[in-house]
Amino acid sequence: MRMLKPLIIGIAGGSGSGKSTVARNVAELLTTTSVAFIDMDAYYKNFPDISLDERKKLNWDHPDSFDYGLLCAHLEALSKRKPIEKPEYDFVTHLRRADSTRVEPADVVVIDGILLFVDERVRELCDVKVFVDADADIRLIRRIERDTHVRGRPLDEIIEQYLSTVQPMHCEFVEPSKRYADVIVPRGGHNAVAIEMIVAKIQRGLQRVTDGVEARRTPSAERPSPPART
Repeated sequence: MRMLKPLIIGIAGGSGSGKSTVARNVAELLTTTSVAFIDMDAYYKNFPDISLDERKKLNWDHPDSFDYGLLCAHLEALSKRKPIEKPEYDFVTHLRRADSTRVEPADVVVIDGILLFVDERVRELCDVKVFVDADADIRLIRRIERDTHVRGRPLDEIIEQYLSTVQPMHCEFVEPSKRYADVIVPRGGHNAVAIEMIVAKIQRGLQRVTDGVEARRTPSAERPSPPART
């Protein structure tokens, strides 16, 4: 049976905290439910009119670097069970790619991003807000491994960006946004107990929506009466 509104699960946390791992592990446990993924990184603003060197100097870890308007519009569309064309971002050129990825509506929408809970509109759209916590040294090591192997960046550039923008913006924006979370996952993305708790919360939310739809479809005469008071 199709539900009226999907559950939107927001997963935030510092760079390298394990947000994507949590998202994947949650999806793997939701075996009987359709799941759509959105990565907040796809919604970086596009600056094609400036040079690559100038784009490298931009503060990509500040909330102003994200297109929250487009992100909210896409979340609203998915909440109405409409497909979206998610942008694709190139971390080498710091530009949006010409092609996009079609994301079909699903019963659960999972979105992850470092600055997800900074924007009030995004927080209002999320039914469950999860913050993934990890020690700063662990996050830095993971970021170095990812940026060197996946994004092809030199080590000195990674360290310079971390010291100049990543860590300061984490302290100013990311860490304070933890107070908006419904669930905090310590020790990164491999905390099995916390992930099982998140899945249980999602399943309860799905059941409440399903029960609400059934109640609206059942004529009042057919609904069981509450037990008489004695």
